[in-house]
Amino acid sequence: MGSTQLWVGYSLVYLEGQEKAHTQDLGQPGSCLQVFSPMPFSYCDKAACYYSSRNDRSYWLSTTAPIPMMPLFGPEIHSHISRCVVCETVSPAVAFHSQDHAVPLCPLGWRSLWTGYSFLLHMGAGDEGGGQSLTSSGSCLKDFRTHPFIECQGARGSCHYFANLYSFWLTTVNEREQFISSRPGIIKAAEEQRHKASRCNVCFRER
Repeated sequence: MGSTQLWVGYSLVYLEGQEKAHTQDLGQPGSCLQVFSPMPFSYCDKAACYYSSRNDRSYWLSTTAPIPMMPLFGPEIHSHISRCVVCETVSPAVAFHSQDHAVPLCPLGWRSLWTGYSFLLHMGAGDEGGGQSLTSSGSCLKDFRTHPFIECQGARGSCHYFANLYSFWLTTVNEREQFISSRPGIIKAAEEQRHKASRCNVCFRER
């Protein structure tokens, strides 16, 4: 495929400091930190720099591990943090979204890297968050789940799937209904939630 692995790491979604969010594009190298920490940054003023001394937060892409009832500490955090790999390629990977149950095909001359579900944006504590460009490979997650990321708090050194974490997904749209008002509803069954999410394909231009 003409790619070279550069490093492996942990998938950082975004950071929150002074109640302001700084989002990472999951399709870019900056989202893949080689070392994990519940609080991977400090803040500085004219006099000094401070670390883990207030309620700043970090948010990480999570794994498919079962969601616990209580916060996680120390080594038990490890199995809940998604891994990532950064590769050098001859052409960029691009996400294609079908807004349908069917996975979209790659254009002629392109090869599929993976298929998934169309991840749009995320929101955590304090109504802060961010989103993914729909052209970025970071907008196509292999697995659909209502809590695709986990919040870590620097002051406590813990991580947890809090109730105020929200994920937003591109949905399926019937072409015959695209200019008709959507009907409100609540989807609780996991399989129905997955069925409502748009499918996507991350493609790579072949030489």
